[in-house]
Amino acid sequence: MRADRRPRRSLTESIAGAARESGAGRRLAAARAELAGRRVSLHWSNLFGVVALACVVVLIVTGLLLMFWYAPSSQRVTYAGSYAPLAGQEASAAFVSILHTSFDIPGGLLVRQAHHWAALLLPATIMVQLAVTFFTGAFRRRRGSWLVLFGLLIVALAGGWSGYALPDDMLSGTGLRIFQGILLGIPVVGTWLSWLFFGGEFPGRIIENLYPVHIAVVPALLIGLLWLRARLASRQEPTRYPGEVGVPAYPNAAVRAGGLFAIVTGLLVLVAATVTIAPVWLFGPSSTGDASAGSQPDWYTGFLDGALRLVPPGWEFVWLGRTWTLAILVPLAVVGVFLLAVAVYPFFEQWVRGPGTDDALLDRPRNEPTRTALGVAGVVFYGALWGAGSADLVATHFSIGLESVVHAFQGLVVLGPVAAFFLTRRVCLALQKKDRGLLLHGYETGRIVRLPGGEYVEVHAPVPADGRLQLAGPRTVPSVVVRPDQLGRVHTWDRLRARLARAYLEDRLEPAAPGRIGAAAERDRADEATAERAGAA
Repeated sequence: MRADRRPRRSLTESIAGAARESGAGRRLAAARAELAGRRVSLHWSNLFGVVALACVVVLIVTGLLLMFWYAPSSQRVTYAGSYAPLAGQEASAAFVSILHTSFDIPGGLLVRQAHHWAALLLPATIMVQLAVTFFTGAFRRRRGSWLVLFGLLIVALAGGWSGYALPDDMLSGTGLRIFQGILLGIPVVGTWLSWLFFGGEFPGRIIENLYPVHIAVVPALLIGLLWLRARLASRQEPTRYPGEVGVPAYPNAAVRAGGLFAIVTGLLVLVAATVTIAPVWLFGPSSTGDASAGSQPDWYTGFLDGALRLVPPGWEFVWLGRTWTLAILVPLAVVGVFLLAVAVYPFFEQWVRGPGTDDALLDRPRNEPTRTALGVAGVVFYGALWGAGSADLVATHFSIGLESVVHAFQGLVVLGPVAAFFLTRRVCLALQKKDRGLLLHGYETGRIVRLPGGEYVEVHAPVPADGRLQLAGPRTVPSVVVRPDQLGRVHTWDRLRARLARAYLEDRLEPAAPGRIGAAAERDRADEATAERAGAA
């Protein structure tokens, strides 16, 4: 009788089993089990992190390819490539290498345009992430993550600006000339800063100085901040909206994120293949004696240009033997204060309101009118500065006087945020009242019945149990009480905090008591039952 033999394991099965039994395999299995136990939200606002990651990957991959073709040199050479209109023209080696990449290397133009489109999309996705985190209050438990996200935005802006200057075409040369003028306008240290960046008289060695920043410093910071943000997120409970169950992080959310990553990457390549961006051959090589009319920076730095354009003329004075140009100092100060306010706001709100008991839950923006109003005011302020960066184009395209356009943006910068603040608070309160009505009386069904007295009413249906938590309104926040110290003194900071807390918690409806909701629902059901019986009779 033949003895039964156990089937022999294949080579791949043996390798897979050894990998599972190894230390790395056990750690991977533990991480997979942990992700399977974490439930994350599928709300659309949480998907922009995947879009930002796709942009970073496209930037790094295309940037590595462009490194082999780009020449970071300001040395003047004669162009002898296939683009006939510039044949025989003298330009920098950097500009010539860009033309060589675009016209002489197969696929070079596609790689370059994909790199540029990803650089344009990355700041937008980070800004949207900041807005979502701000308006939903997700920063309450993740103030460190907020700072990391803000740092990502600054690094993305720095990377985009440094890459904008590297082609050394007429457009980037005009932008660098403006940048040098801003540096020279800073008192005391302006000349030193100009020599630090440019390495001498304009244009100096600006390309050689910016290239290491663009290919080494910016990518390292982006990767480091993304890793830090992922590490902070893995250590904290995922935030969700009230009543939301979510899905397991693995495999459900991971598969969805992978699909979105592939879609974004494919769309970037498709746009790069069909839509021209940064046609440097049309602008020509940079020239120290020329400037490009109607030049505009990339969209994400337009607010900096707009801040400079809105300063009235003649803002300068002489002090300590130096000319202090307020046309430079005031915009820099205003933009700096604005960015600082964005960075420290979570800490300010924590100081005013104090810690909460349910900070893992996200807020509906309507339930936090003051925070939402401050956010909308900030968006209006940023939008006004951004629009002012194109004041000359607005004037020429719509045949409006440039002074009129500038005055309009000046008024919008000052009055727009104030009007947006008060209007947003009123809108939030109206939406809170609407939610309260739905919670107490149900939603309209469209069924009209007639009461015995001749009155027509619409039948309402109660809100489902899983939707009541979202309509419950603002959460209860403990009031800030000013208490004297052991010597009976009340500190000024405590009084200021109490006043800010009272102002911050205005225009909020207190959460409806469960008993009140039940009584209102029973009363409505009784009225509707009466109407139904009358209609049947």
